[in-house]
Amino acid sequence: MDLTEGRCVRLLHGDFAQETTYTVTPTELYQRYANLGATWCHVVDLDGARVGTPAHLALIESLASLGTLKLQVGGGLRDADAVLRTLTAGATRVVIGSLAISDPATVTQWLSRWGSEAIVLALDVRLDENRHPRIATHGWSQQTQHSLWDVVASFQATGLRHVLCTDVGRDGALSGPNDALYREAVIRFPTLAWQASGGIRSAQDLATLANTGVDGAISGRALIENRLSAQELRPFLPAA
Repeated sequence: MDLTEGRCVRLLHGDFAQETTYTVTPTELYQRYANLGATWCHVVDLDGARVGTPAHLALIESLASLGTLKLQVGGGLRDADAVLRTLTAGATRVVIGSLAISDPATVTQWLSRWGSEAIVLALDVRLDENRHPRIATHGWSQQTQHSLWDVVASFQATGLRHVLCTDVGRDGALSGPNDALYREAVIRFPTLAWQASGGIRSAQDLATLANTGVDGAISGRALIENRLSAQELRPFLPAA
C-alpha cells in the first residue's frame, strides 16, 4: 500500500512523475487484504520519503486500530524520533532504507534498541553491467557502487534478521521478479528472512519466489489491480 496525500497510488520504477492513483481507500484496501487472508500489510509513506519525515502517522494509527493485519511501514524514517512515533502509531515493523548506507552506526543502534523483529532494512538495487546488485538510495534517485552483498555482510554482527530487497528495474512494471537475485541472496545469507519486491504479476511468480527460499514477497500493483484472484493467492497466505 503506497500512500500519497492519503490516497493509494503506485509509482513506476519509483518515479513520482509516473504515478497511478486508485479509487480504493487505504481502509478499504486494508480490509481487502485482510479478507484474502493476509497477516501483514506493507505500507510506504511516499510523502514521508519525499520530505524526510513521516506524513501519514494518523492514517497508520487508524489502520493499526483495526487490529487485523500487522503493519510494516516505511517512508521518512531518518531519526530515532520518527521510528519511535511510527512504532507508537501502531507499526509492528519499520523499514529503514538509505540510512543503512549513509549512517550504518545509527541503524545498528536502532537494531539494539528496538530489536531485530522491529526493523527491516530496505536495500534497493540496480544490476550493473556485470549483473552485480548495486544499492540505489534516496528514493532510487542516487545510484551507489555499494554491493548488496557487502552491505548485508556488514550488518551480520548486529542481529539483523529482516531484509527487503527491491529490484528497481522491475518495480511496478509487472515484468516478473528477479528470482535469480533472491536465490543468490538466500544462498549467501541463509539465516536472514528475505523479502522479495518488484515485478510480481501472477501466482506463478509467487511460486517461483517461494522456491528461491525467500521469507516473503511484496506485491503492490498486481494486488491493487486484482490481477491475482483469492484462489490463486490462497497457497501463499497463511491465514487464508
